[in-house]
Formats: sequence, C-alpha cells, structure tokens
Amino acid sequence: MSENHEYDLVVIGAGSGGVRLARMSAGYGARVAVIESRYLGGTCVNVGCVPKKLFVYGSHLPEEIEDAAGYGWEVQEGAVSFDWSTLVRNKNTEISRLNGIYEKLLQGAGVDIIEGTATIDDPHTVSVGDRRLRARHIAVATGSWPCVPEIPGAQFVKTSNEMFFLDRLPKHAIVWGGGYIAVEFAGILNGLGVKTTLVYRGELFLRGFDQDVRTFVAEELGKKGIELCFGRNINSVAESDEGFRVTLDNGDTLDTGLVLAATGRKPLLDGLGLDSLGVELNEDGSLKVDEQFRTSVPSIVALGDVIGTPQLTPVAIRQGMVLSRNLFDGGQDRMDYEAIPTAVFCQPNIGTVGLTEDEARERYGVLRIYRTSFRPMKYTLSGRDERTLMKLVVDDASDRVVGAHMVGPDAGEIIQGIAVAIKAGATKAVFDSTIGIHPTSAEEFVTMRQPVDA
Repeated sequence: MSENHEYDLVVIGAGSGGVRLARMSAGYGARVAVIESRYLGGTCVNVGCVPKKLFVYGSHLPEEIEDAAGYGWEVQEGAVSFDWSTLVRNKNTEISRLNGIYEKLLQGAGVDIIEGTATIDDPHTVSVGDRRLRARHIAVATGSWPCVPEIPGAQFVKTSNEMFFLDRLPKHAIVWGGGYIAVEFAGILNGLGVKTTLVYRGELFLRGFDQDVRTFVAEELGKKGIELCFGRNINSVAESDEGFRVTLDNGDTLDTGLVLAATGRKPLLDGLGLDSLGVELNEDGSLKVDEQFRTSVPSIVALGDVIGTPQLTPVAIRQGMVLSRNLFDGGQDRMDYEAIPTAVFCQPNIGTVGLTEDEARERYGVLRIYRTSFRPMKYTLSGRDERTLMKLVVDDASDRVVGAHMVGPDAGEIIQGIAVAIKAGATKAVFDSTIGIHPTSAEEFVTMRQPVDA
C-alpha cells in the first residue's frame, strides 16, 4: 500500500485522537508510525481529564465524610487527615499504567512508535532528529497547550499542566479564568482545604453553557465557600512575603500562595514547519481543514484540538475513526457535531447535551421549557445545603427535546443516556411515556410535566 513511501501514514502526536487514528489505520492494512515528544495518551491521560477526575474524587471525599454523620457514622476529631503527596503519587502510578496500555495498544496494532520532536519538511516527509520518514499521508494530532496572558509576573503563574505535580498545596489560591478548567480546579482546591478565589473578567463564568446552569453553578460554588470575583481581571503578579501579590484591574490586591491561569488553550503547532509549507490557518490559529480533515496541503491532514472543533477527547477519537476509514477503507464519512454531550466536573457536576435555551430560541422560535430544582435524597439526612438542577428544552412545533441540562451529583453519568435519546430525535411525549427509576434523581427527566413558561 505504501507506493514507494516508507509509511502510508505518519501521525504526529500520540494523544487520544492520534492513537485511535493510528490503530484503526493499521487495522485497515496501512503501514503507520506515531511520533510523540512527551507522553503517550496526550493531554487527557497525562494532564487533563483523567488526573483531573481523580483529583475531583479526592477533593469530594471531605463532604462524604461530613455527610456520614447524618447516617449514624462517627468520625472522631483528628482521626481523619489528608496527605497531598499520597494523592499525587497514586495518581502518577495510575497515569503510568495508562501510558503502558497505550504503548501496548499501538504495538499490538503494528504501529511504530518513534520518540522525538517532529518537523514537516515537505508534503510527504517528516524529520525526527536525524531520521527522515517518507509518508503518503501526514496527520497532525498535536493537541493544544495552555496559554497565559502576557502580564508582568506571568512567570509566577501556574497552568493546569503544573497543577498535577505541585510539591505542596497552598493555604490560599487564586484561579484565573471562567471556563470549565477554572471551575473544576476551583472545586478541587476548595475541596482539599485551600481557600480559593476565582477571578473572571466577565459578569458570569461558563460562557456558552445554558444561562440557568451558569447562574445555578455560581450559587452552589458560593455556598461551598469559593469566593467568586466576577467583572475583574488580573493586571500583574509579584512575589511577596506570603507568596504572591496579585493586582487586579481595579487596583485591588490579593495575597496568595498560588495563581492558576485557566485562561484558554491554543493549538500546539510551534516548530512543525507548517508555515513554510503554506498550510492555511483559521482566525483562531487552528488548522483550516475540509470535511475530510485535509489541510490546504492535501497530503497533510489534521484532527483534534488543532483544528478548532470542540476540545473534547471523544470528539478527537471519533475524528480518528472517521479519518482512518476515509483514508484506508474507502469511506466517505463526515463528522456530526450536533448534540455532543459533555460534562464539567465542578462540584456539583454539570452534564449537558444539545442546545441551550438561547440557542434553541434563535433556531426554533417557540419553545417549552421544563425545569426543576430540588435537594437530592442523599442530603435529606446529612442536611447538606446543595441542590440539583434539571432542565429540558423542547421545540414546541415538533415536540422534540433539543436540549437537556443538569447540575448535580453524577450529572455526566445521567446525561450520557439522555444524549442517546436526543440524538435519536426523542420527543417530550417519549420522555413522558418512559417509566422512571425510583428513587433516583434521574427520574426527574421523565416526570417533568408542566412547562415553566406556560
């Protein structure tokens, strides 16, 4: 299949999308190599969703311990303690295990793994050190990287990459940003006993999520003791006796032991040599590709965070599946980006799929909105002041459910099933005819009968 090339496909980047593309392509009979300069598994496995979720579990345990008293369990004062180094060490062990799994998966598929930094010399040649690889197709799957605004003292600021390897936890931390990474780390730090302040330039964080979700999460995080500083930005960071002094854009100063910038991520393309080949970019700096993932240089394809699509691991994995079929199995598949479910592991969790209320009104006009808020059954005995939100957005003309949103324990687990229904085009009548599982929070999605705007 190589047609005078050493490889049919060279994949630059062994993250989730690149690994899936390499494995499936090899399964179709292609000769494949993967080049990776850091770690197998990419951001998700090493400094993203996997270690983040482990930290979320760890940071939520203090609430579980507190709630146990309402169920008759006694925890003696001083009998419970937390050791940050143990959490980090055990997390590292698990990540190493996953790295090994990725290596075995690639090797088992017959993919060559090449360690090093890649440079694309021409449309069919990639250099790694002194080695030059010739390939029919070159795939860029290098992912994204945290970016920190250029302010005085930016060198003192941590990003999400470093947060997974801190030597110790500070007494106070400032989280700078308003996206999902910011709210997740604010919850992690707060849950582990760190006094936490979230600073965001906008009026309300989580832009792009449903407005009810955004407002509800702000209320719940405030209840947990996270200080929300909206409408403010950080102008500078300087060293101080207490760690760092942060100056805000209104002149106020905050002393803290750590500043985490969760201020966005940019495509990781530096040093690849794409500019010299004339590969076109989008306005946001991502690679411009067509529906077949081809860049302006047809033999160079790209997928994942580098092409500006939703920065979600399952999206990159699906792209890898589509691209491999199209390249080596005669496929003509296209990605469908409608109704992508996602979760934010703040505390309480967010689960969402489909359109927000504002998006749905713009697309459909007349809607029916179903919304409920309640205290989960688990907290009736513990007395915890945490509530759950559930919301359905329905197109009135077709009765189709076009959006579902939840804030509460296990929201991601619950929304995954709802996503199947929405993807299948389920109507509100179908939801209403579905028997709920009692007693669960999830049953509320099939028992809401009265629209809130009726």
